[in-house]
Amino acid sequence: MKNLLEKLFILFLSSLLGAFLLQTLYSWQTEIRDPEEDWLRRQRDRKASLDTICQKYTFSKGKPNPQVASQIFVDERHNFIYCEVPKVGCSNWKKIILLLTLNLSRDVLEVDHDRVHRTHLLRRLSSYPSDQQVKLLNSSIKVMFTRHPLERLVSAYRDKLLHFEPFYVSVAKRIKTLFRGNPNSTDPVTFQEFVNFVLKQAPNDLDIHWKPMFMLCDPCNIHYDILGKYETLGEDADHVLRRIGAPDDLQYPDFKKYGTEKRTNNNITLNHFSKLSKDQVQKLKDLYSIDFSSFNYSFHF
Repeated sequence: MKNLLEKLFILFLSSLLGAFLLQTLYSWQTEIRDPEEDWLRRQRDRKASLDTICQKYTFSKGKPNPQVASQIFVDERHNFIYCEVPKVGCSNWKKIILLLTLNLSRDVLEVDHDRVHRTHLLRRLSSYPSDQQVKLLNSSIKVMFTRHPLERLVSAYRDKLLHFEPFYVSVAKRIKTLFRGNPNSTDPVTFQEFVNFVLKQAPNDLDIHWKPMFMLCDPCNIHYDILGKYETLGEDADHVLRRIGAPDDLQYPDFKKYGTEKRTNNNITLNHFSKLSKDQVQKLKDLYSIDFSSFNYSFHF
């Protein structure tokens, strides 16, 4: 009996030691995991998700249509192509491309936020002849960034309809005319009115700030080398800058135009969506369905 107890005790200690060694080995492997390999794995996963959707649906092939070509910015000096998706950090990317194009060594924050959207110094793919567009797409490092579709929609509403930006004053008047019969109403456009306005239009006619992302950048036709996400913006941006050979001192800035406000996040998005009807939510889900599946976003937060 004594020998049996001793054997059981030794077996128990061996099991504990084995579990401890396995946990230690796992922790050690986690600590030494290569961040570069982790990032590459995420890129492979993102591309695989996109490829699955591209095979499922029928998309037009060939050169990009004029609307898509106008969304794409070209930096020939660094063989860099960037597709602009508004509300996904595009202003800061345009500042970076401007500095790269002009070969200027300056802090990105020194570039005026509003003027970068109006400058003629940035070249769009649409400004090149058709044959050159194809060559540039084949020879450049192509990048696009995405964001959760519903968070992006709320961000667009907050920035464009609540701050009375000049261009969007006319959009606000259209919405007030449609749903209030009074374009001069002084109350801000509500999120419900904004959503009804978005749903009333054909997808192709939507403003680029809330147009589906796959329509802006045509990722099933243009095979982007890097698929960045707003949720991993800093890390993805660093990899892009290293990949294109940007100067070491050039960094993606943490800048927000309306700095006194909180960035649109999950809680703010959920709060806005709680004001919508089930029918509105379902129609938005349908509108952005390919964005959800192509870029691997869950409809639920």
